[in-house]
Amino acid sequence: MATVKDIMKKPITIENSSSISHAIHKFLDSKISRLLTTNDEGRIIGIITEKDIGLYLLANNTEKNLDELSVSEISKPLIEVSESTPVEDAAHIMISKNIGSVGVSYSDTVGIVTKTDMAKYYYQNYVGHKRVGDAMTVSYSAMYEDDKLYQILEKMIQDKVSRLVIKNRDDDAVGIVTFGDVFRLSLSLGRDSDVIDNSDPAISVIFPRKGFLSETGFGGTTSAKDVMSRKIKTSDYNEDLVSACLEMLDNNINGCGVLIEGKLSGIVSKTDVF
Repeated sequence: MATVKDIMKKPITIENSSSISHAIHKFLDSKISRLLTTNDEGRIIGIITEKDIGLYLLANNTEKNLDELSVSEISKPLIEVSESTPVEDAAHIMISKNIGSVGVSYSDTVGIVTKTDMAKYYYQNYVGHKRVGDAMTVSYSAMYEDDKLYQILEKMIQDKVSRLVIKNRDDDAVGIVTFGDVFRLSLSLGRDSDVIDNSDPAISVIFPRKGFLSETGFGGTTSAKDVMSRKIKTSDYNEDLVSACLEMLDNNINGCGVLIEGKLSGIVSKTDVF
């Protein structure tokens, strides 16, 4: 029986005292969505995710900018399993606790297993076990391409999700917005001193969240279609679930749409494969 030791990876870490700005750059540069946090001695003590940062920045009223906020203010304790834990048991722990990864420990934390590792394991070992439709989630969060950015972000906060499907007015899926897309935009705006919250010209933080959430600022003049990733990857309802896993792995995404007779009818994510 395979254990988490067989599929774990060396964790990418960040010091707990580092700034949120540094963490966001590390997410984007490494194309990952989570970092393990370390103390001054280099010992792993927690975890911070892209979703944690996005929800905190958009829902919190702090006046601090990204260079003033530290990782320690947002990070959470790391849930761990021993390196002898069966892969399936670790998957069930992740599902039951609604988390995207677990640390792997042998006296100290030595590795990490993520949803991506679980999807890869499923792809390699469970051909013919399930259809995409057997694992998909019928309900998903969506908005329209002409909805304003502040509405998109309010929806993400309300539903506590890190991505939204974007549709046209014919209800066809045309793209997706993730916190990664918002982070890239925010860092771009941070380099442009002219782009600030129009309702309060004193605001010029790197992540102009008040402008993003303002009906009169940037968030009210920018549409979802200006921010979204243009393509949403899909799999057919009747395809083998391993095909959806491969789609997610090849495109470095956490979920893909499920089509029934060519119409988007649900979402399957890496979390759903077990």
